Amino acid sequence: MVICSLICELLIPGCRSLKEKRSQIKPLVERLHREFNVSAAEIDRLDSRDNTVIGCVMVSNQHAFSEKYMQQVIRFIEDHYQNLQIIHFRIEWY
Repeated sequence: MVICSLICELLIPGCRSLKEKRSQIKPLVERLHREFNVSAAEIDRLDSRDNTVIGCVMVSNQHAFSEKYMQQVIRFIEDHYQNLQIIHFRIEWY
């Protein structure tokens, strides 16, 4: 069994309030769960209005499969959420 996590730091340019931030991040988290069947949540920088950290986790039986899958999540964010900028990401296995 492989547990794979993706930690993704995002910049939200032009965001003026926490309410506006939440209105952009909540649909992203819900869509990641729906499209990729991963557990996803905003895990850090909750009180910052212009950046956030999103965490995604999945369980698999193959290391290579889980890495490829998380790379697809990153590409999905880049392609479908162009108002968000990925500052940094890391993939870890347990």
